[in-house]
Amino acid sequence: MRIVLGVGGGIAAYKVASLLRLFTEAGHNVTVIPTEASTRFVGTATWEALSGNPVSNSVFDDVHQVNHVRLGHEADLIVIAPATADLLAKAATGQAGDLLTNTLLMARGPVLFAPAMHTEMWQHPATRANVETLRSRGAAVLEPASGRLTGADSGPGRLPEPEAIFNAAMALVQGQSDFQLPLAGRTVTISAGGTREPLDPVRFLGNRSSGKQGVALAVAARNAGATVRLLAAHMDVAPPAGVEVVPVETALQLREAALAAAADSDVVIMSAAVADFRPAAVSDTKIKKRDDRDDPVITLVRNPDILHELVELRNSAAPGGRQQLIVGFAAETGDSDGDVLAHARAKLQRKGCDLLVVNHVGTDKVFGQDTNSVVILARSGSEPQEASGTKTEVSAAIIGRISGELNSVSPRA
Repeated sequence: MRIVLGVGGGIAAYKVASLLRLFTEAGHNVTVIPTEASTRFVGTATWEALSGNPVSNSVFDDVHQVNHVRLGHEADLIVIAPATADLLAKAATGQAGDLLTNTLLMARGPVLFAPAMHTEMWQHPATRANVETLRSRGAAVLEPASGRLTGADSGPGRLPEPEAIFNAAMALVQGQSDFQLPLAGRTVTISAGGTREPLDPVRFLGNRSSGKQGVALAVAARNAGATVRLLAAHMDVAPPAGVEVVPVETALQLREAALAAAADSDVVIMSAAVADFRPAAVSDTKIKKRDDRDDPVITLVRNPDILHELVELRNSAAPGGRQQLIVGFAAETGDSDGDVLAHARAKLQRKGCDLLVVNHVGTDKVFGQDTNSVVILARSGSEPQEASGTKTEVSAAIIGRISGELNSVSPRA
C-alpha cells in the first residue's frame, strides 16, 4: 500500500518516527512530507533513512514528476500526524501553500488526521469547527489522547500513541465504519502487580504477580484510545508510556487509590493480585530470630474486598442503571470443593462485577510468564469467552470484549 505520511510542526513529531516504522515493517511504501516547521523538530534525513524514500516539502523539487498532483493521486492512504491546529485550519479551508497541503487537495483515498496541540487550542471553537468541516467532507479525525503535554500542563491534546494511529489507519483503509478508536473518550483505571503487606521494616507478605498482564492491559486500553490510569503495586516490568501511574504498595493503599480513581472512570479493571490478609500488627523493628525466644506467631486480619466495594459504590451512585463497567480478575486453583470455573462462578456471584477474567494459576502458571490462558465470565450469563496466547494477545481480547460491552453504555458527560 502507498501511504503519504504528513508530519506537522509540533513537538510530538518525534513520535511519528515510530509510526513510520510500523507502516514500513508492515510492508507499506511510505512517502513522508514534513512541513517546514516540523523539520525544526525532526530533520529530513531521519525520514529518508526510515522510509527509504526521498523527502521534500517543496512543490519545486522534482517538478518534472509533478509531485503536488501525483502524490495525492497515487496514495492509497494519507495520514497527518501530528495534525496541528494550523494544519487542520489549512486543510479545512483548502489552502495549498506547500507540498503537503497540495497533496491533501489532490487526495483520492482515505485521509486520517491525528491531532496534537495544547488543550485550549484543541477546545477552541475555531479548531472544533475545522474538525467538523473535515469530518463532514469524509476525512477521519481522531480524538487526541489526554495526559501530560509540553511543560507542566495536562489534558486532551496529546498525540495518540503510534500503535493506536496505526490501528485506526488500517481499519480506515479496510472500510470499517468504526475506524475511530473504540475507547476514545473513555477513562479506564487498571490495577496491576501484587500488593505487599509489611511484617516489619524489611519483611512483607506478598505474592508471585509480575504485573505483566496489567501492563499489557494498560497498553491495549491506551492503544484503543482510552485515557488510562494505572494503579501500580509491585511489578517486575516498567509501566508503559502514555498512561498515568499511581504507585501503591499495600491493599489498603490500593483501596484508597481505586475508590478515588473510580469517581471519573468509565471502566475499572482490577487485575492486581491483592493480598487477602495482612498482619494484624507491624513491628517497628526487625523481628529477630533468637535462641532464647519462642517462634513468633503472626496474626492475620482480612483485607477489604476492594472489588465488591467498587461494585457497591457504583450501584449506589447509579441505582437506575449501569454507568460504569467493572472487571474483576480471579486467580483460582481447583480443590475438593470444585474446579476452577466453579470457584470463579461463585466469586462472580459474590463480587457482582460485570465481567470476571479467570486464571488457572499455579507455581509454573500465569505468574511471571509471558503467555496466559483465561476464561471471561459475564454477570449477564452470556457464553464464557476463552482467550489464550501472549499476554498482549489476551489483553487485546479482554479490551475488545470490554469495548463491546460498552456499546450499551453511554460515555460520561
